[in-house]
Amino acid sequence: MNIDIMECLSIVPRSLFSLLTLFLITRLIGRKQVSELSLFDYVIGISIGNFTAEMTMNLEGQYLNGVVAIIVFGLSAYLVSKITLKSITLRRLIIGVPTIIIQNGKLIEKNIKATKLDINDVLEQCRTNGYFDLNEIEYAIMEANGQISIMPAAEYKPLTPKDMKMKMPKAGLCANIVIDGHIMKNNVENMHKTVPWVEKELKVKGYKDISKILLATLDIEDKITIYERNENVNVYNVLE
Repeated sequence: MNIDIMECLSIVPRSLFSLLTLFLITRLIGRKQVSELSLFDYVIGISIGNFTAEMTMNLEGQYLNGVVAIIVFGLSAYLVSKITLKSITLRRLIIGVPTIIIQNGKLIEKNIKATKLDINDVLEQCRTNGYFDLNEIEYAIMEANGQISIMPAAEYKPLTPKDMKMKMPKAGLCANIVIDGHIMKNNVENMHKTVPWVEKELKVKGYKDISKILLATLDIEDKITIYERNENVNVYNVLE
């Protein structure tokens, strides 16, 4: 097998320029996450990715053609995003509209079929949102980006401190101080603690061997929560 070194090396600048072009176009389009993409954005993203790969690896094609294609698709996405901000009709046509799939606690079969979902898909999305029992759901709506938003039934809405007129201490982010049996030194220091302090606290809790810890978190009240490794735990699957 003969390897053309020069041909391989020629891919390097093409790859770097393709990456730069893709980065600039992405900045132009916006910073939406995959879960936030509409169908139109998704198609544009796939197309641009395909063009980038083709212009990088196809040494026989004219490189500029791929650059022009990326720019055209990128500008198209940018213009559509601007137009849909001003036109509700075009927004509905291109981006789509939300669809109610559970109403007053009842599954709306025709809407579920219209969104190309099956019952297992709906149940999965409900579980993802923290609802394992459909009786707890009043409304479920499929958004234009494919995500499902859920309104719980009144009797299942969690009480808030405001409902109970309670004053709560200020909340803060928990730091991951141990991940996969390794102490995260930077996270520990950002919580104004030291590694020896963490090791001491873990020993007090009965963990002399840190490698047995899958995750340990530290909150602003200096409370450490530990999640052990549990590879041998039996899981009973009743979700099929």
